[in-house]
Amino acid sequence: MKIIELTEATETLAIYASAVAQEPVIITVAGQPIAALLAIENADLETVSLSTNPAFLALIERSRARHQAEGGSSSTEVRQRLGLSTSA
Repeated sequence: MKIIELTEATETLAIYASAVAQEPVIITVAGQPIAALLAIENADLETVSLSTNPAFLALIERSRARHQAEGGSSSTEVRQRLGLSTSA
């Protein structure tokens, strides 16, 4: 992992971005991390966008908590409710 103090980060973003192929680049202010450049593997732009969206993450957490508290429906139950064949 490469750690760079913001005041010493004088290279272009392209230089730092190309370095993430070898290791993450962490930007710090007064020794505290404020940003990270990481290689993204096996993810598209939508996945990355949603995985960093606080509103979406809160929605997922609420859904998980509700499922934990109330349980869920099996695929057979859902198909029956929708009037679909349950043999598929």
